[in-house]
Amino acid sequence: MKINVVGTSGSGKSTVARQLAEKFAVPYIELDRLFWRRDWQGTPDDEFLARLAQVLGDADSGWVLDGNYTRTKSLKWREVDWVVWVDYGFCRTLFQAVRRAAMRAWTRTELWPDTGNRESFRRSFFSRDSIILWTLKTYRKNRASYLDDMNNARYGHIRFIRLRSPGQTLEFIRSLPQG
Repeated sequence: MKINVVGTSGSGKSTVARQLAEKFAVPYIELDRLFWRRDWQGTPDDEFLARLAQVLGDADSGWVLDGNYTRTKSLKWREVDWVVWVDYGFCRTLFQAVRRAAMRAWTRTELWPDTGNRESFRRSFFSRDSIILWTLKTYRKNRASYLDDMNNARYGHIRFIRLRSPGQTLEFIRSLPQG
């Protein structure tokens, strides 16, 4: 099973992706981990796409990929079976993004090993690089884009699963056979 879990930052896609990877006993792949380098430096697209292709190829029996990154769509959706879209309401998504940012800033947890990248209150709440600002800027755009994708014949080989609430998500995860 090859699955891409998508959704606006703060929606809960990482949690859902981890649950699916565990359920199907396949690798969990986090796009942010592949993209972000030390000191919040992004990976150039050619290298990023090559790393993604390598990781997906290494896990040919299946994987759960966590993340959007529109520029990766042609690669990651080439063989994907499902796109699971975590599409909770705006208020819930924003609340979750704020809560996560505050917790990460408070605990100063390194987000990806060997990068030194940690959230801070300044970065999360008072900068142009704020994940909360990113959530505000991308929520509507992401919804429109994924609605278009669901109706695009180009992606007819993909089963789109749209999860609209935590209850629906829980029911969906519980309904799946163990891997």
